[in-house]
Amino acid sequence: MSTVVEGFGGEVVGPEDSGYDAASRTVLVGGSPAYVLKPSSVEDVRAAIKYAATSGLKVAVRGGGHSFPGFGTNDGGVVIDLGKLAEVEVVDKEKHVVRIGGGATWGQVAAALAPHGLAISSGDTKSVGVGGLTLSGGIGWKVRKYGLALDNLTAVELVTAAGEVVRASADENAELFWAVRGGGGNFGIVTAFEFAAHPTTDIFFGKLSFPAGEIAEVLPRWAEYLRTAPAELTSTASFANPFLGGPEAPLEIEIAYDGDDADRAAQAIDPIRALGTVIADEVALTPYAEVLVDGMVPPPGINIVTRSAFVDTESVPDVLRLLAAAGAAKGAPVIAVRSVGGAVAQVAADATAYAHRQAELMVITTKVGPPPAIEAGRPAWNQLWDEVTPHVNGAYASFLSGTDDADVSAVYPAATYERLAAVKREYDPENVFSGNHNVRP
Repeated sequence: MSTVVEGFGGEVVGPEDSGYDAASRTVLVGGSPAYVLKPSSVEDVRAAIKYAATSGLKVAVRGGGHSFPGFGTNDGGVVIDLGKLAEVEVVDKEKHVVRIGGGATWGQVAAALAPHGLAISSGDTKSVGVGGLTLSGGIGWKVRKYGLALDNLTAVELVTAAGEVVRASADENAELFWAVRGGGGNFGIVTAFEFAAHPTTDIFFGKLSFPAGEIAEVLPRWAEYLRTAPAELTSTASFANPFLGGPEAPLEIEIAYDGDDADRAAQAIDPIRALGTVIADEVALTPYAEVLVDGMVPPPGINIVTRSAFVDTESVPDVLRLLAAAGAAKGAPVIAVRSVGGAVAQVAADATAYAHRQAELMVITTKVGPPPAIEAGRPAWNQLWDEVTPHVNGAYASFLSGTDDADVSAVYPAATYERLAAVKREYDPENVFSGNHNVRP
């Protein structure tokens, strides 16, 4: 069927083809596109974009396919699935520069870099795409030491809406390079990323669990400690998990200490162990590539909705008090609090299009279940957000199911949005790439 698209040498999957059902959906959301195009080369990507533009069909671009709103598929349009463009290559061994295809996943990257003793600060899930996570930020297990995934980006190769292949870096098309570091897929299809990786050892990683009854005391003390903890330590706290008992679920504090020195790791982690009654301690020396987990693939009929916001230092006590109370109530969503700060905050606020540098914490709420169950939990969800909204700001695009103007404004504050819109007018004036938290040209 590749004759459908002139000059396209990759795979074309249409509704009549046997692999269509799998190809049409993302990990989280179903779709019914007219065609799924799977390019095998940059030239194929150019041909796919040209076909979509001339046919007037809506475009969706898919990397790992983990977008909560389902940006990697659509109804009646064209999906450009980059999965075949997944090569990982160390191109400069001395400077640890790594070139990664636009369709690679972080699991593929971690596995490819492990034999070289290298890593890139990324997310926490193997099957998440390098593209979606990097272009929106990239908050992972090395974030406090090495910053966001996009902070380690040195260049991109991008195909524009006009089908031109453009390189962007600090020295070449610098404004485009600014925009892709936080501006999502608004400006074209990134077919290759170049990162500066870092040497890595095994890391101390795992979970510390505390009783639900101690959440209100442990949570704020955990956040206070993270403020002065070594940059090697990154941590996430989660509670109210309905699969572990809802209001009775333990507080689970995940720990990543970036180093293999047991004494230093203990010095960094023991203050968290001392915060309360540890009922489980699963922290152990682990190869970094094994820290990333397999992504959840919900069965048919099960939806996942999520929302996020950032917390600045002065608001931390109020937000954590409200979250602890919300988690103790029946019907609460899963509540997670991620430590940020560290290296993220050491980058100038306007250096990239990621606009939330000064946040100390990120809050994420997630609801999983069939649509009726999610609707039944809506009152508790709304009440939680009504209470915390005066104390939080912004949103993280990678943990945001909403796509309306208010959601886009939360991801991109006004000054950031205006600058992004100017770049959009130059590289995508017709808004071909609108399947995202969209910046209109």
